[in-house]
Amino acid sequence: MDRTAVYVILGATGGIGSATCRQLKSAGAELALAARGHERLEALAAELGGAHLGVLDATDTAAVESFVAETADHYGAVDGIVNCVGSILLKAAHLTSDDEWRSTIATNLDSAFATVRAGAKAMRKNGGSIVLMSTAAARVGLPSHEAIAAAKAGVIGLGLSAAATYAPKNIRVNVVAPGLVDTPLAAGITANPMSLKASEAMHPLGRIGRPEEVATVISWLLSDSSGWVTGQVIGVDGGLSTIRTRPSA
Repeated sequence: MDRTAVYVILGATGGIGSATCRQLKSAGAELALAARGHERLEALAAELGGAHLGVLDATDTAAVESFVAETADHYGAVDGIVNCVGSILLKAAHLTSDDEWRSTIATNLDSAFATVRAGAKAMRKNGGSIVLMSTAAARVGLPSHEAIAAAKAGVIGLGLSAAATYAPKNIRVNVVAPGLVDTPLAAGITANPMSLKASEAMHPLGRIGRPEEVATVISWLLSDSSGWVTGQVIGVDGGLSTIRTRPSA
């Protein structure tokens, strides 16, 4: 790519989103950042030395499409888009209300669909990369994760199908599936020493993740360096979804 790459980050002010923004900016990319709260968005843009901004709800497909199209007009192209919007709901199904279920599906799956649709429209001519966020809980059964696991499993299905649909247009679609990461979103778990210790023990590497570790994978998937990678679900989860270790003596 001869020109500067342009990336759209939805959910830019979250822990993983902001870490991704910093990595992409340090690599020289132009960024378009979207989130619900304008103050945190403007603070992040100031830290990064400027960016194109959009205050929006990522579950609003029309708003996402408008922002991505606006970004393409502003910079002349869009090369990649990542949806870092998400939520955590740890409740058994019989304790989950209809509103909690619908909100979880909207926040995680509706926003992912909006990302794919907007990204595909913007990149159909020149190709590009779409990165979606799932979770290790969508790949291994964990108690009291029914709603979030369902939503994020839907993201995996969406990503794989979209990868097949848009491969002829050179649009790559991949999914990142983290374990528990030390972000503000996870503070309800990490702030409690007992729940944090239990979470660390669940991950074979014996700790929870750092936002920068997930951001590194996202940044790579957005870049040309991963140009032959599509239709993949990449676990960044300390081994949680795939391996089991022997109990400590």
